[in-house]
Amino acid sequence: MSVDTGLLIDLEPLAESEVNRHLSTAKEWFPHQYVPWSRGSDFDGMFEGEPWSPDQSPIDEVTRTALVVNLLTEDNLPSYHREIEESFGTDGAWGTWIGRWTAEEGRHSIAIRDFLTVTRCVDPVELERERMEHMTAGFDSPYELDMAHTVAYVSFQELATRISHRNTGRHSQDADLEAMLARVALDENLHMLFYRNIAGAALERDPQTMVPAIRDVVTNFNMPGAGVEGFRRRALSIALAGIYDLRIHRDEVLAPVLRAWNLEGLEGLTGNAEQARNEIMAFMAELDVQASRFEEQRDARRAREEAKA
Repeated sequence: MSVDTGLLIDLEPLAESEVNRHLSTAKEWFPHQYVPWSRGSDFDGMFEGEPWSPDQSPIDEVTRTALVVNLLTEDNLPSYHREIEESFGTDGAWGTWIGRWTAEEGRHSIAIRDFLTVTRCVDPVELERERMEHMTAGFDSPYELDMAHTVAYVSFQELATRISHRNTGRHSQDADLEAMLARVALDENLHMLFYRNIAGAALERDPQTMVPAIRDVVTNFNMPGAGVEGFRRRALSIALAGIYDLRIHRDEVLAPVLRAWNLEGLEGLTGNAEQARNEIMAFMAELDVQASRFEEQRDARRAREEAKA
């Protein structure tokens, strides 16, 4: 029996408890109630409406960029489902969770796409072409496809997604869009709590396995949308706008989860696990330096742009 199989069996009672907690906490909601249908009109095609053009969008270009990246990320749900299923299996509470999580994540893409289409926030033709390309390529985890790496990754990723949605909504200055993304973000936060609690328990039971897995994820983290065409260019645009940047990633995603796991205060680590923790701490310190450098460069860039204006 592998270590991961042992952890899955050992942690199933906690998984069942966490599923029940999630179901008792999650609020039922319906995507159609967050879409301002009265703002919609026919597009070109069989209904001979008006084709999309950038001047119709009620939001700025940077917000459109963030929304497209966020939605394309949500769209690739079949790939994420497959990988989590391979890591956790479909038995017992694990299978129940995967089904519920998948259903809730699918609701996010429905709500976001309907909103963006109805309000003409983005080009629906280009969005559909990108969706086809992105989903055809699929998603392959850069880490070992085991329980330790998977649960560590999604603990950070769900929190990162929540923050990205919330900050995109705030940046949009569209009250309806902000309300819809805030609703989506609430789901993402509950997902994060499930994975973070499971990972924390796994860390208590088998730190020698979990700490190196956490090291692998922290030092080589990529959002699941990193495979989107032009992701680096888009990510820079999003970072320059302050929607999601290195400082946010370090201080609001990595650091809170590591604190929740008390990674720095863990006792009894030996060998590879102790080395992995030291590497995580060193990486966090270096990331702080990089984040400060980026903030200085961004401030200087903004000052130049204001001077030109």
